Amino acid sequence: MLDVPIWLWAAFAVTVVVSLAVDLLAHREAHVIGFREAAVWSGVWVGLALLFGGVVFLVLGTTPSVEYTTAWLLEKSLSVDNLFVFALIFAYFRVPRAYQHRVLFFGVIGALVFRGLFLTAGVAVVSRFTAVLYAFAVVLFYSTYKILKEEEDSFDPGRSIAVRLLRRVMPVRDEYAGTRFTVREGGRRVATPLLAVVVAIEAADLIFAVDSVPAVLAISDDAFIVYTSNAFAILGLRALYFLLAGLLDRFHYLGTGLALILSFIAVKLILQASHELISSSIPEIPSPVSLAVIAVVLAVSVVLSLRRPPSRGTAGEEAPSARRDAQDGSDPPQDGGAAQS
Repeated sequence: MLDVPIWLWAAFAVTVVVSLAVDLLAHREAHVIGFREAAVWSGVWVGLALLFGGVVFLVLGTTPSVEYTTAWLLEKSLSVDNLFVFALIFAYFRVPRAYQHRVLFFGVIGALVFRGLFLTAGVAVVSRFTAVLYAFAVVLFYSTYKILKEEEDSFDPGRSIAVRLLRRVMPVRDEYAGTRFTVREGGRRVATPLLAVVVAIEAADLIFAVDSVPAVLAISDDAFIVYTSNAFAILGLRALYFLLAGLLDRFHYLGTGLALILSFIAVKLILQASHELISSSIPEIPSPVSLAVIAVVLAVSVVLSLRRPPSRGTAGEEAPSARRDAQDGSDPPQDGGAAQS
């Protein structure tokens, strides 16, 4: 484990809190996030993540900084799947585009909390039971199989356990009430569809954590590295969504690229566990190699997607109508009728 000074943890915490506060103030008025605004904020989040990586290099050294950068880039690439689900959820609940940033803002806060819990538990388990890395590798190989066979888990926002639990706790009204999550009706507190959307977003992130947590633990088993890299990737997720909204289906080779990355990480986990449990002569994959492989696979996937656009028929198959509705730039109806499903 790294000997991370307390002040560096404090600096990270302050950076996250201040960044969220600035972001909230900048978007305190509900409005549609355009491409230019999303591009600027994406640049800010990427720059902030890389700047923190520079601090890690200066304070902790080369290897931790490479591990941090690799883990951040890995989580950034895996988060693309989240974007498709965000589009599906927004279409299902007919979320007005002006409210989507507010939903994702609170979704990010929840993701920071839950990822912290999962990663802390994962680091604790790996440090005590190295053999669990083999189980993590199996999970990643299975995820690879599902991606290549296009057998992604179906996610029904309205029927997710989290949304059903919300409806048991309090009624969910049909209409939106601006950016409010709850309103008082008939002397009782009821939820608006916007709260149901936040709950659905959090439920989706928990599903994706099944892949991302084992993957990032293959890069490092240090709590500071895995959590800070995840946090900065999550912070930039909202801007990335608005930046790529309407363009997601153009990157049709990205799924194959992510499958290759997951299988590569699974092999890395197996070698790492075998090196520790079977024989030290079994080689491990160095962090710089992991960083290079992830970067190259992502770059090739994006370039191939842009150079070889999908045919119209293929694009239609890959982009459900609900996903297109969330990305077509039009504001859906203000009622939340879909939330009753």
